[in-house]
Amino acid sequence: MRKLLPPLISLFLLLISCRKEQNEWIRINQLGYRPSDIKMAVFISRGNHSLNSFRVVNANSGKTILDKKDPVKTAPMEPYGNCYRLPFSEITEEGYYRIEAGNAVSPGFRISSNVYDGTADFLLNYMRQQRCGFNPFIKDSCHIHDGYIIYGGKDDSVHIDVTGGWHDAADYLQYVATSANATYQMLFAFSQNPGSFGDNYLANGLPGKDSIPDILNESKWGLDWLIKMNPEPGIMYNQIADDRDHIGFRFPDKDTAYYGKDKERPVYRCTGKPQGLFKYKNRATGIASTAGKFASAFALGSKVYKEIDPEFSRKLLNKAVSAFRYGLENPGACQTAPGTAPYFYEEDNWVDDMELAAIELFNITGDQAYLTYAVDFGRKETVTPWMGADTARHYQWYPFMNMGHPCIVSADTQTVVKEEFLNNMKEGLQRIKARGEKNPFLIGVPFIWCSNNLVTATLTQADLYRETSGDRSFAEMEASLRDWLFGCNPWGTSMIVGLPGDGDYPDNTHSSYVVAGEQVPGGLVDGPVYSTVFGSLKYISLSKPDVYAPFQTRLAVYHDDYADYSTNECTMDGTACLVYYLSALQSGN
Repeated sequence: MRKLLPPLISLFLLLISCRKEQNEWIRINQLGYRPSDIKMAVFISRGNHSLNSFRVVNANSGKTILDKKDPVKTAPMEPYGNCYRLPFSEITEEGYYRIEAGNAVSPGFRISSNVYDGTADFLLNYMRQQRCGFNPFIKDSCHIHDGYIIYGGKDDSVHIDVTGGWHDAADYLQYVATSANATYQMLFAFSQNPGSFGDNYLANGLPGKDSIPDILNESKWGLDWLIKMNPEPGIMYNQIADDRDHIGFRFPDKDTAYYGKDKERPVYRCTGKPQGLFKYKNRATGIASTAGKFASAFALGSKVYKEIDPEFSRKLLNKAVSAFRYGLENPGACQTAPGTAPYFYEEDNWVDDMELAAIELFNITGDQAYLTYAVDFGRKETVTPWMGADTARHYQWYPFMNMGHPCIVSADTQTVVKEEFLNNMKEGLQRIKARGEKNPFLIGVPFIWCSNNLVTATLTQADLYRETSGDRSFAEMEASLRDWLFGCNPWGTSMIVGLPGDGDYPDNTHSSYVVAGEQVPGGLVDGPVYSTVFGSLKYISLSKPDVYAPFQTRLAVYHDDYADYSTNECTMDGTACLVYYLSALQSGN
């Protein structure tokens, strides 16, 4: 937890706290607001008296800019019995402000057209740090002996070169499911908002300029690894290593996890059947979920690289066609494999992956057969099942939003099909909105493990729905979810490490780098979970007194503590998926 406030405001807050114990707070988006944004703060209080008004003050001059009556009273969020939403969208002049309400004063914040500039690129710092193979953060290579095949039939124990890609989180496991999704999301972000990205790093991740946007260097790092994991038609690998990796904190180049074959790690081949080497097994039913993810990343990569590198583009297209065909031949979900613990990515859906692959193949080939496949698959899962639900298993419905729906809407399709899939997107958002109306932050995602990934998915779907339909009925919910990630939440903290640099953000994340005194800049942490989830997980604890203890709610908990892997571990795929939305906010300027 990091708090940096201007000296005068810090003194003012100190004087308040000396007079009486603080029981009122104002939560805001610490990064700030663009002039045209919906602007909303949230007042939370343990007290009982009503709030009748609030003020927006120029933090530099002390002049009151807005004195507003009748803030919007909301449902409580225990232990906060008195909660209000404080709208101030009418303030559009750029400047530095604070909000005063009751006995509470907010941190200072900016209103400026450039508050999101550079934020999408900032997230790439974490992606580079997660690289496997040559890692630019430690300026050394790791896992260069990967790996040996398992579940490979006659190829069992045979060596295969799969070095590359990204480590999934604080551990060093690698999954096609999350990596292919991350690759696709970054390619999509560039294809939609190319002007939001700079050129400050080389292909190997070290500082320098190479006339290639950094987002494309990072995307190609993912594509090159995916090619290794799908070396030829009909052969796909889904995972490197397993939870025998979980032996404590250490840098990736110092990895001592042992899998029985010196420094090689196991590479799990897709079989379409349950896997798990020890007590626990997954519930895999097929391969199409993985095949579809391969195909969509390859297809969009082919489109993006068509003019940049025609030969690479043709290679990607051929692989996309082959991967999609393999998915048709092997319907079902290909889950990750557990090891010595019961945790794995329990993905149960797969038609969404095949829908996205099909529409991306249609976009690049114009073949109507792919469009037919896309629409047919899309009609089998009109709404991603977690939307509107109270809970779900870990990564049960993944990716957390169906990118196939907006791609069908944007493709050259019949109006009736566009309307059908717009309505599908709207229905998912409506379900989330209905749940969010039960709390002052309008947060309608279930607080399962990686809840911030659900927030990011909802933001992407809301943005794409608004842009393609012109319907702004979810604009306030979108703004609330955006603000949630930057501090307008019960804990008053940003959920992205280092953003904003002068704000309150996680600085004690579950990471070997942090334990060693480094940081994980740009990483999106898992986010809050139901207290029941936190209490049920194995091997979890807190390393010190909870700095957010006064702000834990009955609904959910969050801890800025490296020992809490459920709420304070950064994830590679969640971070990559946020790149699109932040690039859109910057592009919107």
